[in-house]
Amino acid sequence: MSRDKYLYLLALPGLLYFIIFKYVPIGGLIIAFQDYSPYFGILKSEWVGLEHFERFFSNDDFGMLLRNTMMISLMNIVFFFPLPILLSLMLNELRSMAYKRIVQTVVYIPHFLSWVLISGLTYLMLSQSEGLINKVIHEFGGERIGFLTDPDMFWGLLTVQVMWKEAGWGTIIFLAAIAGVDPQLYEAAVVDGAGRFRKMWHITLPAIRNVIVILFILRLGSVMDVGFEQVYLMMNGAVSNVADVFDTYVYRNGVQQGQFSYSTAIGLFKSIVGIVLVVAANKLAKRFGEEGVY
Repeated sequence: MSRDKYLYLLALPGLLYFIIFKYVPIGGLIIAFQDYSPYFGILKSEWVGLEHFERFFSNDDFGMLLRNTMMISLMNIVFFFPLPILLSLMLNELRSMAYKRIVQTVVYIPHFLSWVLISGLTYLMLSQSEGLINKVIHEFGGERIGFLTDPDMFWGLLTVQVMWKEAGWGTIIFLAAIAGVDPQLYEAAVVDGAGRFRKMWHITLPAIRNVIVILFILRLGSVMDVGFEQVYLMMNGAVSNVADVFDTYVYRNGVQQGQFSYSTAIGLFKSIVGIVLVVAANKLAKRFGEEGVY
């Protein structure tokens, strides 16, 4: 530590962040097994065991919440997760560095926009009465479409928003992994007559396969977290049946109604599911010869 004191000092802000905001709050999970009262505090609140978990699992809304959360996560995994990989492969094939930097800058920008702004832009584009797209449809004699109030479109709308906002930012790790591929492999492939597609398929993708597997495993760990802010801002009465997820349910019960123990139990359930998925996916990856997360 004496020799590398400056490196430890550099890492100190990150370590403090995880200690204060990730590890210290773990002690508060104990209130999931209590009838917590701010007046009595954690030490004197009454113990109720698994009462809050039993209440949650027997709730009529549990099936709906699980369905909505899992379907939104599944659509993100199927449609969003491969997109940064594909975009990274395309960016890697650009020969003009100036054009490549411009494209990278353009696709990175949406990541820095807040969900409030993105929701506002979505409303301006897709609103049935004021939306630009519906105005164009109406001008050509078509019937206005309720993009924001159609339950069948809601999950797809959320997925498209995530794809537009985060696809460019997700390419950073994959581009870094591609940069580490030995150029001699590409040169040998050219000598053998391989084109761009074959070089991507037989050299680039296998070279970054381990990175893809690790990020996929980590993504499974947050499968129960679909983004409270995005869902909450896009939710309305017409789509509440397909929009209500664990995060919004916890907000209503925990923040608005003050049911701290009940909402903590839900959060603990989500965390346990994430841990189980990560461990299972990691073991499966190791069985197929990948390095995994640990």
